[in-house]
Amino acid sequence: MGWGNIYKRRVKVFTLAIIIYLDYKTLQKREYWINKSKRAALWEKAHERNAKRVLSLMIELEGLWVKLGQYLSTRADVLPNAYISLLKQLQDSLPPRPLKEVSQTIQKQLGKSIDELFLDFDRTPLATASIAQVHRATMIDGREVVVKVQHAGIKKIILEDLKNAKAIIDWIAWAEPQYDFNPMIDEWCREAPKELDFNHEAENTRTVAQNLGCKNKHKNDGPSNLVDVLIPEVIQSTEKVLVSEYMDGIRLNDHAALEAHGVDKQKIVEEITRAYAHQIYVDGFFNGDPHPGTLSRASGVTLEDRNFLVSKEPPHRPILLDFGLTKKLSGSTKQALAKMFLASAEGDHVALLSSFAEMGLKLRLDMPEQAMEVTNVIFRTSTPAKEAVETAKNLSEQRSKNMKVIQEKMKMNEKEMKRFNPVDAFPGDIIIFFRVLNLLRGLSSTMDVRIVYQEIMRPFAESVLLGNIKSGPAVNKQWICDTPVHSDVEAKLRRLLVELGNDDKILGVQVCAYKDGKVIIDTAAGVLGRYDPRPVQPDSLFPVFSATKGITAGMLHWLVDKGYHASGKKFQEILEEALIHPLKIEGELYIGIPPGVESRLATLTLDTSDLSQLSEISNRSDLPSTFQAHNIAQAITSLPAIFNMLNTRRAILPAANGHCSARALARYYAALGDGGAIPPPHSSSSKPPLGSHPHIPKFSPEKKPQHGRGKKSKDGASASWTEFADSEVNTDDGDYVNYGEHARNGSSDSYTRLVNDSSSGSSSNASTPDHLVRGDDSFKTDVKLFNNTSIHDAFLGVNDYGSLALPNGKFGLGFARIGLEDGSYVGFGHSGMGGSTGFCDFKNKFAIAVTLNKMSLGATTRKIIQLVCSELNIPVPDQFRSETGPEMQKPMIN
Repeated sequence: MGWGNIYKRRVKVFTLAIIIYLDYKTLQKREYWINKSKRAALWEKAHERNAKRVLSLMIELEGLWVKLGQYLSTRADVLPNAYISLLKQLQDSLPPRPLKEVSQTIQKQLGKSIDELFLDFDRTPLATASIAQVHRATMIDGREVVVKVQHAGIKKIILEDLKNAKAIIDWIAWAEPQYDFNPMIDEWCREAPKELDFNHEAENTRTVAQNLGCKNKHKNDGPSNLVDVLIPEVIQSTEKVLVSEYMDGIRLNDHAALEAHGVDKQKIVEEITRAYAHQIYVDGFFNGDPHPGTLSRASGVTLEDRNFLVSKEPPHRPILLDFGLTKKLSGSTKQALAKMFLASAEGDHVALLSSFAEMGLKLRLDMPEQAMEVTNVIFRTSTPAKEAVETAKNLSEQRSKNMKVIQEKMKMNEKEMKRFNPVDAFPGDIIIFFRVLNLLRGLSSTMDVRIVYQEIMRPFAESVLLGNIKSGPAVNKQWICDTPVHSDVEAKLRRLLVELGNDDKILGVQVCAYKDGKVIIDTAAGVLGRYDPRPVQPDSLFPVFSATKGITAGMLHWLVDKGYHASGKKFQEILEEALIHPLKIEGELYIGIPPGVESRLATLTLDTSDLSQLSEISNRSDLPSTFQAHNIAQAITSLPAIFNMLNTRRAILPAANGHCSARALARYYAALGDGGAIPPPHSSSSKPPLGSHPHIPKFSPEKKPQHGRGKKSKDGASASWTEFADSEVNTDDGDYVNYGEHARNGSSDSYTRLVNDSSSGSSSNASTPDHLVRGDDSFKTDVKLFNNTSIHDAFLGVNDYGSLALPNGKFGLGFARIGLEDGSYVGFGHSGMGGSTGFCDFKNKFAIAVTLNKMSLGATTRKIIQLVCSELNIPVPDQFRSETGPEMQKPMIN
């Protein structure tokens, strides 16, 4: 194929693209002047004439364009009927290549002639596809096979077609930014050339067959999690020739044959869907190009080059074919896809945004409800072809409504909105995943069946996550985060955590402790949630419930100490100024989380074995009836679901909605225990270092996008937090800038964008913040949070402050009093429902924090505190001494 032919193909493709574009744009302008009753007919005629144009050129050019047409012909759920009916012709065989060309390819690739290799070789191909054609043959040993032979010169054509397709997509994205298909075409450009090497396809076929347990094709006696499908055995392969076992089957769109053989179409499509769910979620290795089987016009025999057939002999099983285009997912991406599916099924906004961050999907704005709607559309129940038009109409209307909401929130005019793309970064790994779901949906429409994807795929998504989570410390050497051991007591603590993990008492945990102003424990272990097998990191954020009261109390004492007038100030602003910035714990202590930190959140679950112990707990007269032992069990079971909700987590509830790391909470109490003196910098050996996260996502200083999809920030992330448009944000040079003021002055964009916190705990290369590395006076040991020398008395509500608190009560002024068995007070702190806690013993210069995501009655926390105190020869606080009886519920109920 010379350069002249390449040029002609390019001219034809671009000419047709321009003609179709102008045709639709002209009709779009005209319809405003046409009676509504006539508009539908005009659009139908436009679809028909343009579909004919597309079909004609695809048949002429063959190559990649035929494959594209075959894909589009399966999308009965979204494309107009005119395109579907015409492009279905591409599912039939294309004109065959000459036998002489086929013979030459076989001779060159296999080193022998057709007559030397086969007893019989059918000169008439079963069918011809865009890349190759397939012949039926009988080998010397009598085996029935099919021989797939690549067309001569097709590689150059395919690569040229990819370039042309990419150029057209770029042009469409420029002209109509809301129709930006670049992520899909980019992934196709990377993956499609792999189909040109049949050795690659052969290896893929063997891998999928092994994964799905298809070695024994005639009975399904394998494990229950394997699907019931057939895959032909690969006999021999070279780059351009593939010899496989022949399987006689029925094409999926041959409805008459399916009915004649008594095939249950619903069952077949469900089994195909299960097979793909297994490939994607369990194996992480799947066929990226599923489409129906085809029928040769000449012979009526099925084409092996298509992906699905149905065995003629009962029990009728799907036959999976053609693994030229496959995708291998990393373990983290596979888990993120499973998490995204389950988040959609559960309506869990936090898990959904977290899964986006984990897979590298970055959004330009913070609109969780719209993100959930889009995801629900992806996994929606398929509709039969007869309902496709109405479905497409409903989806279009919903999309228009969502874009209107975005336009109003971002205050953009029509022109700006037209060029706005809410997705900032779309990872290539999931492009083919979405394409497969679309093709499966098209298949169900073609077969005229209804598939409930959330029911069929859910067990596979759950199995991959639960399987990883159940691999606790007994079998997972990385269960405890690989951070340095600071002391002998930390080494012993880690052994205890392993024991508790093996006993299923811990899902995820962080423990941090200070002694004499130095860190002696900083350990993270376990996983982030029941459906989140990612390991807990030092910077993971745990919900701590009432432990938040101790943080809020400290902030209020700071206000009093400073004589601070907080009129007009937001809660977060005061919290930052009082505690977060001085302690250098940015990004690891929140009361009400901001957008962008979802990927670091631990998810709550319940230790159900502890519920049975509630009956042994006596009632507490100091609590309302709802919190009495006989009523609390029912209430507790609903708490994880409520406090895992995004709206709950974002709510500013100063008494109950803190999210923090143990190292941030321990540092807070280490400072308070020393009268407000700020401890030396936390160990920089923890990755990422404490304080390396920005506390509030930064506003993007970019201008509004003027072309295409808009400009990206340098790091690929972008954004802001609308509720704090007037708050001060720490810039890279350490200064503070009021971005709200900049926005009003026109120096910053007026719309909001969302940061995905790229320096999450899963990253080991987070940059160290300036205050941990520079040798200036950014850290001063003589800085104190409080001027009051009697601040401990104020916390405890004793001596001069005794009249403000109950003399013999359990609480001082906002803090729980930490007492010993003899009734003396040695410190203060606060525990949260479920076991998380933080406190200091100022007499022994000791502070500790424990964060947990498996809520219990506090037994795990007590064992941790008891071990650490006994190893340090520090009296165990009265609250954490008792193993049974009335005291055991204190960390659970506050």
